[in-house]
Amino acid sequence: MCGINGFISYEKTLSKKESVSRINHMNDLIVHRGPDDDGIFHKNNGTTTIAMGMRRLSIIDLHSGKQPIFSEDRQLVIVFNGEIYNYLELKEELISNGITFKTNSDTEVILKLYENYGVSSFKRLDGMFAFSIYDKGLNKVFIARDFFGEKPLYYIQSNGCFIWASELKSITNDAATPLKIDKVGLNLYLRLTYIPAPYSIYEGVHKLPPYSYITYDLSKNSYVVNQIETEAYPEKTNSKISLGEAKTKVKSLVTDSVVSRSISDVPLGTFLSGGVDSSIVSLCLSQYKSEPIETFSIGFKKKSFDETDKSQLVAKMIHSNHHEFIIDEKDIEEDLHQILNNFDEPFADSSALPTYLVSKKTREHVTVALTGDGGDEVFGGYNKYYMGKFNSRYTSWVPKSLHSIVKNTSMPFLKTSNDNRGKRYRIKRLLNSFDYNGGFYWDIISLGYTNGELNEYLLSENQVATPFKIYKDTLGIDAPKSLTDFRLVDRHISLEGDMLVKVDRTSMLNSLECRAPFLNKQLWNYVNTLPENFLLNGWNKKFLLKEAFKDEFPEGFLDKSKSGFGAPVGDWLKTSLSAELKSYIETDKLERQGIFNVETITKLVREHLSGTVDNTFKVWTFYCFQKWYFNTYIPK
Repeated sequence: MCGINGFISYEKTLSKKESVSRINHMNDLIVHRGPDDDGIFHKNNGTTTIAMGMRRLSIIDLHSGKQPIFSEDRQLVIVFNGEIYNYLELKEELISNGITFKTNSDTEVILKLYENYGVSSFKRLDGMFAFSIYDKGLNKVFIARDFFGEKPLYYIQSNGCFIWASELKSITNDAATPLKIDKVGLNLYLRLTYIPAPYSIYEGVHKLPPYSYITYDLSKNSYVVNQIETEAYPEKTNSKISLGEAKTKVKSLVTDSVVSRSISDVPLGTFLSGGVDSSIVSLCLSQYKSEPIETFSIGFKKKSFDETDKSQLVAKMIHSNHHEFIIDEKDIEEDLHQILNNFDEPFADSSALPTYLVSKKTREHVTVALTGDGGDEVFGGYNKYYMGKFNSRYTSWVPKSLHSIVKNTSMPFLKTSNDNRGKRYRIKRLLNSFDYNGGFYWDIISLGYTNGELNEYLLSENQVATPFKIYKDTLGIDAPKSLTDFRLVDRHISLEGDMLVKVDRTSMLNSLECRAPFLNKQLWNYVNTLPENFLLNGWNKKFLLKEAFKDEFPEGFLDKSKSGFGAPVGDWLKTSLSAELKSYIETDKLERQGIFNVETITKLVREHLSGTVDNTFKVWTFYCFQKWYFNTYIPK
């Protein structure tokens, strides 16, 4: 696990001193991702200079896995961030074909695979990764990202240079000219509270989409983005498979995935929230390990956000060495600014705050933690997946004109003054999500502002009418209707842009490696062949996963409801963060900024601060944007 950087300077050949200084500076900016080691490669190739660097957090092959790694003829060189979970299997296959190795690292396995099979070998990798390979013979650089997008990869081509990096800070600090705000990225952020690939907050800076690779041709100084070839797998629903067969297969796949992701030469544990996913991962690991495992959970002094009773029950059941941390506003306050600034672009998922703290506490005991991330996307576990049924029935029974009356009449009675996300909040969100044109799912995933609200709070010159267009075109889903549609949209948008970003940045800021057993390519592909009612059975979410493991837990445990892993930021905006928030709505500051409608955004914030209306999600989204704008972006 580490972070990688690289650049190709094709309009100006750099001296060895210049290129080494530049790549070292990029590495220094991400030292938190890899405090154990670093490495660089640089070469002048005619009129072109190429450099690659990495920071390493040593997890596997602690002594001989130093990067960069070269092929024996030194025609190939690689820097790599991530873990390949099937590398031992792949290595055995290569050895049986007469190929020799100098290290015990998964990095060398990637390089040997490429050396023998080219870019088609990328599909063989089971893991999380971002890597770059310089092929001197082909005079090309290949830069790849994993199936789900667990590991980040940004890139830009500008001012005679192509740059790529694990974190935005390596690019923004290296850019020769100030970068402008990208309007699509801005609109996506304000709607979603995060920015998914291929966009970023900056014009010209892109995120490499999951399961893609860049081919950069050094002879032409141009690049193309390709999809990694997908291994053959049935795409159609297998209606003949029985529930019993599916349960057995899923239990086997999940267990095997947990085992494969537990390979480590350093101490390892699990995040245990007490929900279905983390409980199953912890159970599987405890059954595989001969000694008690380490489990970690975090709770809040505000009881409506605290669910440590569930994690305590599981920890006792599996006899783990359980570590529980109860936090309040003061615990977050010290690190909040560092947490938010480390994302390098606006990011408003409040669960990043407790994720950072549990990572920080966990790192005091272990270097690797398994998580339950991805279980909801793979097995259909979100409440929003009910919306297909809700929207279809509601819009067929209730005329659009009547809905408008019900919605407008109800809203004043659904206002709340506290950040408790109770029944009134959920009913209000439901009414706002019903859509008679089939676009309801784009609104239900918009946790910040709906499209109509953006028209109210954002100046017209900054508005983009169709920010989701590229995803509709790429996925071929204009109006998601089925559970399969919802899961596919979430895999490419919310999983890549939110869930995985949150865990990667907060854990790596603490030099902790997180692994997600549910994010397994084989598991995802298998579940996609199953009937949808195996996942969402009536109103029973994640039905198949719970059925597969229900005999391992006390009766009814896996059916207990669980809230999201959030933080009471709505309250904090009124207390410890209020002074900073108020500074962001100063009239002259907003007018100079030229992004928001001064009158409407000021009213929104003041209503929240006064306790008149709880506007937590919108105000927190605004606050995180302003914090990035005035602390990180600093417009020239």
